[in-house]
Amino acid sequence: MQLETSTLMLLFFLALLTVSIWKIYAFLPNKQLADDDTTPQSQEELITLMLDTISKNGAALDSQKLFTLMLLHENFDKQRFWRFNQNRLNRLLETYYLRHPHLSSIEDIYNSLR
Repeated sequence: MQLETSTLMLLFFLALLTVSIWKIYAFLPNKQLADDDTTPQSQEELITLMLDTISKNGAALDSQKLFTLMLLHENFDKQRFWRFNQNRLNRLLETYYLRHPHLSSIEDIYNSLR
């Protein structure tokens, strides 16, 4: 029995397609990482930490000072939030402002917490 060239090409294509799909599947994340700080729970934890920092340090904060104080907070988990940076804080502030449209600054947040 002799196979034609097109049949061999089809068999090789199917075999290589199967291997390629398996390789893609093997590298897809199957479970959540321990230091994943993009989950809604992590975001809520950071917002709670941000609010606690604002309430303890007063209304005269800018975002850079708030960022520094959040890094120094006793509840800040440096292992879990190792990717936390100034841009992430700005996004947290924007998320908080969107949830509470009557607020537009850190001073407004401080006054609403009192």
